[in-house]
Amino acid sequence: MVTQTADRRSAILSSAAELFAQQGVRSSTVRQIADRVGMLSGSLYHHFPSKDAIVREIVTSYLADLRERYSRVLAMNLAPRARLEQLIHASLLAAEAAPDATVVYQNEMSYIRGLPEFEEVKAATAEVQQTWLGAIEAGRADGSFRTDIEPRVFYRFLRDAVWLSVRWYRPEGSYTVDQLAEDCASLFLDGYAAFDDD
Repeated sequence: MVTQTADRRSAILSSAAELFAQQGVRSSTVRQIADRVGMLSGSLYHHFPSKDAIVREIVTSYLADLRERYSRVLAMNLAPRARLEQLIHASLLAAEAAPDATVVYQNEMSYIRGLPEFEEVKAATAEVQQTWLGAIEAGRADGSFRTDIEPRVFYRFLRDAVWLSVRWYRPEGSYTVDQLAEDCASLFLDGYAAFDDD
């Protein structure tokens, strides 16, 4: 019975994430989510008290996965450039694992800010951002990266390129997520490398 309930919750979250990614949270209804899972709207409330609770779980689960991937990268104690390369790779793998949740997280922040539990999401988001900024600042400090471009500006360009790739990249064929990560790292980090004085 517990497994069945967990499976049902998982199906609700998956269907809701897909629906939210396709048409936005505000335009999606509990009835539409229930229809996709093959249950009555009232039955869905046995698993989640509200649509907002579903949104919250989608986003917090996504952020928890991302933070776990990042903690494994940080545990490797890599040099700044290699650390950023691995953060790019980890982010793309997280997007590949949960593309709909990635879209919801990227597109629905204005909605998410209105949730009662936003402080939890805000704290997790700040941790994610600081992981990137820490690597960027370390690279500026050791001379690997340019100092004429603000770290937050570089981070925002890189962040958007990485996470918004979920809108167009499809992990099929010979162009793998590993190749995408390598190309993204090359495009951004070669351009952000410190100038050679020669």
